[in-house]
Amino acid sequence: MHVASVDTDIGTLGLVESDGRIVRLLWCCEKTAATTSVLKEAVAQLESYFAGELTTFDLPLGLEGSGFQKRVYDAMLAIPYGETQTYGEIASSLKTSAQPVGNACGSNPIPIIIPCHRVLSSNGLGGYSGQGGVEMKIRLLRLEDAIPFLI
Repeated sequence: MHVASVDTDIGTLGLVESDGRIVRLLWCCEKTAATTSVLKEAVAQLESYFAGELTTFDLPLGLEGSGFQKRVYDAMLAIPYGETQTYGEIASSLKTSAQPVGNACGSNPIPIIIPCHRVLSSNGLGGYSGQGGVEMKIRLLRLEDAIPFLI
């Protein structure tokens, strides 16, 4: 496994690569230079995202988790930049209930790149498992201009 860090507006993030795929995003880590082409590209894409220049990540991902979790991750990846869906909407498309979708969102190993911050509850923001909790979710949604209901 290889690790690289990237400084962003929300702090230093770490990216973990295994077998040529991004497998995890860390909310804080030591500053480490990218040593592989995949990590260099991932760092560049995160920098572009936080600069407001990138709306879709194009990285090889090594998703771990159950089959259900992977289906939820795929549903999150399909939510366009600047848009949101509810846990219930994703649950309906997967023919399940909202709670397991929320649990899968909370287990997302690659937040931001797999945009779990774009998933809301039917009556508000819902939770966020990343560092900073809901406040971090709000920051990411603001970056994408995806929270018109917050004034």
